[in-house]
Amino acid sequence: MPTIESLFVTRLYRASLSEHGKAIDPAELENSCLVIAGDDEAGQDWCEANGYAGYTSYASLTDLPWRFPIFKDLVKVLDKHVAEFAKDLAFDLGEKKLKLDSLWINILPEGGIHTSHIHPHSVISGTTYVAMPEDTSAIKYEDPRSAMMMAAPTRLKDARPEMREFIYVQPNVGDVLLWESWLRHEVPMNMAEDDRISVSFNYGWE
Repeated sequence: MPTIESLFVTRLYRASLSEHGKAIDPAELENSCLVIAGDDEAGQDWCEANGYAGYTSYASLTDLPWRFPIFKDLVKVLDKHVAEFAKDLAFDLGEKKLKLDSLWINILPEGGIHTSHIHPHSVISGTTYVAMPEDTSAIKYEDPRSAMMMAAPTRLKDARPEMREFIYVQPNVGDVLLWESWLRHEVPMNMAEDDRISVSFNYGWE
């Protein structure tokens, strides 16, 4: 009798922020994101110059936890989620630890997209979701083996989730998703009339 087993695994962590640490008020977090976006002229200029629909603070602000206490509270909660995920990944961190190295706001309006990308120079990346209007985009993950499949046929539409080439995850407000930073992902076009708001982050090994 032949046996078939999975040899390598790509892990995705999903939880509610409230499962660890201080509860984060989603309304306060959303308001803080909108206020920062309205005041961040450098970020607005960067988005316009780079054809980014909506707003991101990625290229303009590096001190969100200092500017607004709610982001400081958020980082404390994220630290605990990342530590739990690191245990699941069986990381041997030695004398170093996983530490936040960037945190930024994303506001994606109707018609906005975030094209496929990875997060170089970090170990764990993730996003927590602040506003997810009905019919807004899921996050789309790509099988990291795609570049090596070459002549392989496509998968059946009803293939098991772990066998598919792409996985779509629809998070709820207050959820946090974590993945290893090499995993390619994107946000397809936001088809909702309202803004899709999230806060993304990277953790490095220091």
